[in-house]
Amino acid sequence: MGTISLEGLEFFAYHGFYEEERKMGNRYQIDIQITTDFSEAAEKDQLKATVNYVDLYNIIAEVMKIKAKLLEHIGQLIIEKVREVYPNIDEVQVTVSKFNPPIGGVCTRAKVTLQG
Repeated sequence: MGTISLEGLEFFAYHGFYEEERKMGNRYQIDIQITTDFSEAAEKDQLKATVNYVDLYNIIAEVMKIKAKLLEHIGQLIIEKVREVYPNIDEVQVTVSKFNPPIGGVCTRAKVTLQG
């Protein structure tokens, strides 16, 4: 077993509970960690035996184009789409962060973490 992670993926997207957020857009950061058996990839040195970073990035980029109200929904969509491409992985953990959320005060970012 092992983990593969991509950290600090940044996107500009149009998510948010408030209509104005979905019109103006904002910066988002995604961190993803996948737990699975990498023994074949480690032994045979073959990309097809592991989780491809490019696939992960492309999955996340496509999800980020879908307007959503909640960070939780974005995280769940990412987990579902990753599992469609990689059904044999053991666990996916996704953290979705929104920079400068509209909370009426100073806040660098809001974030949620989901596992599935």
